Amino acid sequence: MSLRTALAAAAVLALATPAFAQDAPAADPAAAAQAETEAAFEAKGQAFQQAMATMRGEMQAAVTAAAGDQTKANADLDAIAARYQPQAETFATELDAFITSQLPVMPPEAQAQMAQMGPMIRAQIVGAPATIKAGVIQEAAAAAAAPAQ
Repeated sequence: MSLRTALAAAAVLALATPAFAQDAPAADPAAAAQAETEAAFEAKGQAFQQAMATMRGEMQAAVTAAAGDQTKANADLDAIAARYQPQAETFATELDAFITSQLPVMPPEAQAQMAQMGPMIRAQIVGAPATIKAGVIQEAAAAAAAPAQ
């Protein structure tokens, strides 16, 4: 499961809640609070996705700057991943809290699915910096192996 898939699963979770499935009156304070919670979490998800895109760009630049020195590239990538790891862990914790807050209003089938998917999604988010690092290394190796044109 990719980072995008994990974030998409979180978005599906937000949209699958009964607050969206029902036409609740706009004046209902509980529905308004639910919508605010979901919008706030979606904003956090977008911010996290942007942070990971920024990290990827930094990693690609570091590989280019290393000019084929694998040891330097790896050390630089590790340093970049370490800088972003706390954001991944924070977002994973926020996702856990969001899922926990949504479980009581979900149908039993969705609760069971989230109980099963939640740990997998969390692991994907926490592992995002390392996953992106591996992808950048793989892209650099593929580019180095490609014939010059």
